[in-house]
Amino acid sequence: MKLDLLPIGRIARIVTVDWDALVPEEARRLRALGLEEGAKITVAHRGILIWRDPIAITVGRMTVAVRRAHAAAMEVEALETTAL
Repeated sequence: MKLDLLPIGRIARIVTVDWDALVPEEARRLRALGLEEGAKITVAHRGILIWRDPIAITVGRMTVAVRRAHAAAMEVEALETTAL
């Protein structure tokens, strides 16, 4: 499933990221924030407008806002556990 479709509060692991779909500078920034393969994440909030943009993602103890287009470039697998 793509990260932009992950339900709020569900814990997942990033399986793959389509880095070629992202602008190199944005891809570099996402990697620096820890949003890369193997990272455990959860969706904390979504925007309230029609596009539901931005998406707030928790990575470790940090919450990061990403655009829906960035989240759509990330494939995740939902985890059974309820704790990061």
